[in-house]
Amino acid sequence: MQRPQERVPALLDGPGVGVSDTRELLVGYLEWYREALMRKISGLSDERLRTPVEPLGWSPLGLIQHLGWVERRWMRWGFAAEDVVAYPPGGDDTEWDTPDDRPTAQIMAFYQDEVDKARDLVAGAAMTDTAGIGGRFQKPADAPSLGRILFHLLQEYARHTGHLDIARELIDGRTGE
Repeated sequence: MQRPQERVPALLDGPGVGVSDTRELLVGYLEWYREALMRKISGLSDERLRTPVEPLGWSPLGLIQHLGWVERRWMRWGFAAEDVVAYPPGGDDTEWDTPDDRPTAQIMAFYQDEVDKARDLVAGAAMTDTAGIGGRFQKPADAPSLGRILFHLLQEYARHTGHLDIARELIDGRTGE
């Protein structure tokens, strides 16, 4: 009797198994999680993207918007010390809100723009470069390295992609990769 073909999962997510360079691993995993975020929302209608998931209290689109702000705070305001608005009007409490007058495409474009700008900053810097002074960090002693900032972003994405897994299962039963 022949057994049905079973799906064999990849041995590792993210960069290839032969990758051992720390920078390549860190950037590769961050990219993998950014892509995973998009996979988790794939196929959701605009209404499902925008509707808060109970009992969580936030929508998948709200989580993406939050991560756009996270990218901005850590990379542009933090690492590059750019003079940018670091929080939406209303602060942290409004970061997850997706008002009806803000189209989904606008929120997705904001997120993608922040990711693209972060990629550009990473491409031109070493992992040991420290954050600029004057944005998020006011004293040299408080300014972390790019590697430390990227590690923080990676943990943000890992945590929130897991949250989105739970939200997606509550929405339509879809789980995992």
